[in-house]
Amino acid sequence: MTGPKLTTRQWIGWIGFALVFLFTAAVAVWRGDILRAGLDPQVPFQTYQPPPAPDYRRPEAWAMSEVRAPDAGPAAVFFVHSTTYDGGREWNGPIGDAEADAYLRRVVLPNYAGPFARLGAVSAPRYRQGSLYTRLTLRDDAREARAFAYRDIAAAFDAWIARHPEGPIVLAGVEQGGELVERLLRERVSGDAALRDRLVAAYLMDVVTRAERPSPLIPACERRDQAGCVVGFSPVGEGNDGAARRRLRRALVWDERGRLVELGEDEALCVNPVTGSTSTAPTDARLNQGATNATGLEWGAHPALLAREVATQCRDGLLRHTEPERESFRQTGGWADRRKSRPYNLFYGDIEADAQKRLSVWTGRSAG
Repeated sequence: MTGPKLTTRQWIGWIGFALVFLFTAAVAVWRGDILRAGLDPQVPFQTYQPPPAPDYRRPEAWAMSEVRAPDAGPAAVFFVHSTTYDGGREWNGPIGDAEADAYLRRVVLPNYAGPFARLGAVSAPRYRQGSLYTRLTLRDDAREARAFAYRDIAAAFDAWIARHPEGPIVLAGVEQGGELVERLLRERVSGDAALRDRLVAAYLMDVVTRAERPSPLIPACERRDQAGCVVGFSPVGEGNDGAARRRLRRALVWDERGRLVELGEDEALCVNPVTGSTSTAPTDARLNQGATNATGLEWGAHPALLAREVATQCRDGLLRHTEPERESFRQTGGWADRRKSRPYNLFYGDIEADAQKRLSVWTGRSAG
């Protein structure tokens, strides 16, 4: 005895349900690839017309220009921000994009420029940054777009240093910004003895660089009572070995011709911001001077620091660290935002203390 036969309408309904299910499953599996493809400008970089260049004589070319916090010190700080522009139509983000600027002011500046606020006057140029898509692929087009961004940073640095012909200087950058600051060290600072003497330190945060000195004449910081050196690190959560392998496998570093090439078998630089040294010994969480989520905080307001939260170790060229349990240290936002620098800083207090100590060392050395 057979059951009732399905009608044509029922067959159509079941087929439609199956198609919807398969489509939903495909989106779930390939969602990242779909979203990544949507950010691809779909034009070769060689034929691409970039947005107009910024004029660093004009205030709109700067996200921050000579901004001083109360009781700030004597240094001049040049800060280069991380990726804030998603992409889609452009390989390089236009100056003044409202969404990118909002992310810069709300997330990046409070969390990553904030630790340097009490050193002195802080300046942060806007620039035609490589879009988020250029960080998600190793294509030659993406490498050229990232290298193109250096033109603006070099021009901004020249304009900035002309306003600061003497006195201590600090260079700092996070993610893409750290990548560009490293090239500044090679091409603007290393060969200029006067600038080298003025350098308190350079901070290359959340970026992979070669362990061999970013510049032959500017060493990695081996201890905290040292000035004129580089603090560079790329953080990865302890236990997240897959992310660590991907970070090193996809890392691009500058070669002698100003091109971005694979890190390959070269060793990556890790200066632990908690100790201010290249030591590979595990560092207990009790030495961590303060993690914070400063997102949305007004400039000049000091965030509450949560000390003794994060244990660290420089291992295999990466800064391995434990993850705080608190809700404020969770990645938020959409798919694109979760692929940018974190909206909090686990080493805010450590970087702040490190920079102030090195400025004190530089000041004492200069006075002597």
